[in-house]
Amino acid sequence: MMKALYPGTFDPMTNGHLDIIERGSKMFKHLVVAIAENKRKKPLFSIEDRVEMAKESLKSLENVSVVPFSNLLIHFMKENNINIILRGLRAVSDFEFELQLALMNRKMYPECETVFLMPSSKYIFLSSSMIREIASLGGDVSCFVPYPVYLKIKEKFKTISQG
Repeated sequence: MMKALYPGTFDPMTNGHLDIIERGSKMFKHLVVAIAENKRKKPLFSIEDRVEMAKESLKSLENVSVVPFSNLLIHFMKENNINIILRGLRAVSDFEFELQLALMNRKMYPECETVFLMPSSKYIFLSSSMIREIASLGGDVSCFVPYPVYLKIKEKFKTISQG
């Protein structure tokens, strides 16, 4: 059992992410959930909010930690002595993109291995962008995200609609 990294923007974290994290926590001695700042994506939530929501959502998983990062993923991995990336695959379209990333990461960091997990079938359709869209239009996303994330989404869109 080794240490692995589950990177992403998690804007916001969904129950699909949570499913991968819970299952990954059983596969590895320690799982680091690394939340990318990635300002190019213009996230709905700040990096601080995303880290806070993830920590609150994952507090029951003792071998999981949550950290922000803003540098190249392989640099972060080397700095933290991690050589395994955990990634979720929802559909065939995800695979092509994820395969390219895995191959590029391995080219730049030969010790890097990528492990792919499919989410449980009940979460296969979930994406953060879909959650943001539904919430922005006033839809209820409570069954798609962990409760701490739902509260933050509710607060965010209440603020936006009043703004």
